[in-house]
Amino acid sequence: MNLFCICKMHTFAKNKNLKALLRLDLAMKVRIYGAMLLFAAILCACSSSGVDEPADVPVPEPPSSPIPINISVSQSGIDETRVADNVFEAGDRIGLYVVNRNSSDGSERPLATQGNYIDNALFAYDGMWRPETLLYWLDDKTYTDFYIYYPYTASVADVNNMEFSVAADQSTEAAYKAGDMLMGMAKNIAPTESAVQITARHAMSQMYITIVPGNGFTAESLAAANVKVRINGVRTHASANLATGEVEAVGVTTTVTAYKDGDVYKALIVPQSVGDGNLITVNVDGRDYNMPKAFTFVSGKRHRFTVTLSKTNAGVNVSIDQWEDDGTDNGGTAE
Repeated sequence: MNLFCICKMHTFAKNKNLKALLRLDLAMKVRIYGAMLLFAAILCACSSSGVDEPADVPVPEPPSSPIPINISVSQSGIDETRVADNVFEAGDRIGLYVVNRNSSDGSERPLATQGNYIDNALFAYDGMWRPETLLYWLDDKTYTDFYIYYPYTASVADVNNMEFSVAADQSTEAAYKAGDMLMGMAKNIAPTESAVQITARHAMSQMYITIVPGNGFTAESLAAANVKVRINGVRTHASANLATGEVEAVGVTTTVTAYKDGDVYKALIVPQSVGDGNLITVNVDGRDYNMPKAFTFVSGKRHRFTVTLSKTNAGVNVSIDQWEDDGTDNGGTAE
């Protein structure tokens, strides 16, 4: 057999094998396509079988809107301590501290000078208490303690030892009113859209002095005279604790000049005890009439003094009818 024949036979065999491979490939493709069609049919059958499909996973609701903090402050304690009949006046300003309770057990956290949930926020009064900046509760679950004080100061060095003082000369309305410090708290309050009710208590003590004529005086002569009233031997500086509402008199003693409000003389005194001595001096046309008495001034109390001026051979005679808000009459006569 020549070389030409051998090559021809080899080519024929090669073509025969190629055709066989092509037939095999086509058969495999048919099987694959058939399987795919069968799988699609099964899916269609399942989807139309009437069996419920799994429900969609619920999407968590977004957090609720933040709850604004609103407050309502009323006064209690001394009647008529403030000139405006014991109510706040437009322009009055208070400071607010807010301390959130522990989320684990609701226990109380101590008030701190700084680092509370809200520190010394300014609220101003115009018929309602309005914050300088809008404030919000932490959330709708956390209980909270509120602490307020009046008058507002931009810098509080120590909430447990806040410095305050009354004027030594309270003869003007402005000087008298400036000594009216108030503190209040409301504890364990649940988040609410309503105003949080806080009662502000007068921290100072008030002297309410009435001068009446005795021997040698008449109502007309006293009305025509130049009368001044002084309170002697009292301290005018105080240390106030906003967390407890307690006040302590500090510093040296001095004399306080009272404010004349109609027929009454009023003075705000830091709570303290005063020993025996001339507690009240009434000066009438340049002449002093002294009333010796020891006395304890109580925070939040109004102490009434009815002082009767009487002239004697010695030149001075003073009697007193004095009582506190508790209704106890501690009066007496000195001659």
